[in-house]
Amino acid sequence: MADVETVTVRYDTLFDLIADLRAMGETSALTDRSRRPGARKLFTRAAEIYAERFSDADGRIRASFSIVWMSGWAPDASQQKPLKPGSAKVSLKTILENPRGR
Repeated sequence: MADVETVTVRYDTLFDLIADLRAMGETSALTDRSRRPGARKLFTRAAEIYAERFSDADGRIRASFSIVWMSGWAPDASQQKPLKPGSAKVSLKTILENPRGR
């Protein structure tokens, strides 16, 4: 099974967001990239643009994170067994036509 949860968080500056990303291990995954550090002017301008596009009324910036949940299972003798086909008390058609039982 897989599911996605989106969480929006707010920061005072882009640099606070970057600090959190680094703490999460979310640094550049690109292997074929320049190893030279970016100029301060680059990051200052990036912070200005991000603030223009993602600021709230109070000046704080928003960032959204998608958390992907995945789980699986393996059969075990202790698990409940499925019922035999045709043994249901209510048809799937009835449930789908009236999901709340009204």
